[in-house]
Amino acid sequence: MSGGIRVVFNGVRGSTPCAGPEYARFGGHSASVALETDDAFPILLDLGTGLRPYARRCSGVFHGTVLLSHLHWDHVQGLPFFTPLHCEGATLDVHGPRQDDGPLGEVFAQMMRPPFFPIVPDQLAGDVRFHDTGDDDFPIGHAKVRSRWVRHVGPTLGFRVELNGVSVAYVPDHGPGCKPEHPDDYIPSEMLELCDGVDLLIHDAQHTKAEYESKRHWGHCTIEYAVHVARESGARRLALFHHDPAHDDKTLEGIERGAIEYAARIGAPGVIAAYEGLELDLAPAVPGAG
Repeated sequence: MSGGIRVVFNGVRGSTPCAGPEYARFGGHSASVALETDDAFPILLDLGTGLRPYARRCSGVFHGTVLLSHLHWDHVQGLPFFTPLHCEGATLDVHGPRQDDGPLGEVFAQMMRPPFFPIVPDQLAGDVRFHDTGDDDFPIGHAKVRSRWVRHVGPTLGFRVELNGVSVAYVPDHGPGCKPEHPDDYIPSEMLELCDGVDLLIHDAQHTKAEYESKRHWGHCTIEYAVHVARESGARRLALFHHDPAHDDKTLEGIERGAIEYAARIGAPGVIAAYEGLELDLAPAVPGAG
């Protein structure tokens, strides 16, 4: 592609991967998205199981960067199965949330080690480098990245990436209920900062309104809240993400229809329910275009 960014959805589920014919359309892999351009190494959003099939798009010695939202299993399980990292010379820089229990790399290695897994990250043939991140602004090549703490269970980051005249915000886990003092429709300033006018907002949309009432402490939000964030931040397009594993294709098709109708009623931008294999080519806005 010439200019802009290609957004590749490799896994769109939250909580746990799932499999079966009832998931054929939207897919069952957990959170993994890639931002690709013609002239730079990819920026990967999270390390869920969708990272494994993404390896088929990679050729030669791999070099890339990960923006890791948090350390829950559904966002990290794909790392050891990403075959490009089994090759000498490969590199992967992981920018993830600063931890209270020690450096990010050391805390990550507590999950990926015997007896829970056969090897530790340092035993991969490629070089995986961890970078403790918080409320930061930093470059990745020519990309400008902004990270901000968001409401979830445990240290969690949302990200904004600006590259080639295009902006993408990634907030896969965002739970208003994690702050009981906040009204349900409250949007923190850091969220508006991340999502302000982005070309694409990828946002948590795990629960229906009925599900949310008993699960508000889980750290996720309703579909309607995701649409609300998109409207209030001036995002140009919304991708519903982190689908509940209990939501099969038929359920998600209904959720998508309802979200599109709701967005139209309240003046929010266009909505799509992200699915495994979806690719969106985002081009820079043309000056003077309507």
